[in-house]
Amino acid sequence: MQSSGAVGKLGISFAFGLTIFAIVYSSAGISGGHINPAVTFAGRISALKGSLYIIAQMVGSICGAAIVHAVNKTLFSQTNGGANFVQPGYDKGDALGVEIIGTFVLITTVFAATDPVRSCREGSPHISALAPFAIGVAVFIVHLAIIPIDGTSINPARSFGPAVIYNKDFVWDDQWIFWVGPGIGALVAVFVYEWFIRGADFRSMQRKHQ
Repeated sequence: MQSSGAVGKLGISFAFGLTIFAIVYSSAGISGGHINPAVTFAGRISALKGSLYIIAQMVGSICGAAIVHAVNKTLFSQTNGGANFVQPGYDKGDALGVEIIGTFVLITTVFAATDPVRSCREGSPHISALAPFAIGVAVFIVHLAIIPIDGTSINPARSFGPAVIYNKDFVWDDQWIFWVGPGIGALVAVFVYEWFIRGADFRSMQRKHQ
């Protein structure tokens, strides 16, 4: 993915963050805002429902990339189809590392913003209402940090659709990074949140009631 000179890294990051905010806000009541396989993988969801969500995410990504290609083939080609790949000056290890870290930040934010236990304990019903905003901000920050390295994925579906439609070898060569990185980042986020963040909250609640 190459940044447009007219828009720049800040504009692209803002567009991604704002779009995620809008989509999560509008779909939260239907699917819980599952638009990212990494989030689905990390969530408390049945294998069947999770699989169906991920299939829908892949199909949606392909359709979205196909629509962009149909609307403006020239711009699609000039921007490498919006596909993710390791940028010049970086290697696959760099990209894998930032995808792990970026996904960790995103998933931890998702957990913290949507945890009903924390909302009830803190007596703050507004926390859930602001969850899509917090998630959008996390996406914005991560994009701002790692766009120069690999275009920023932190979402396998976001990388898969453009790769299918653009269909160039150099894009497919890096595709595994945008599955493995978010997968590892999601697993680490689950461990850290459940054992250290939520676990610490639970222990604090126990002490208060002793």
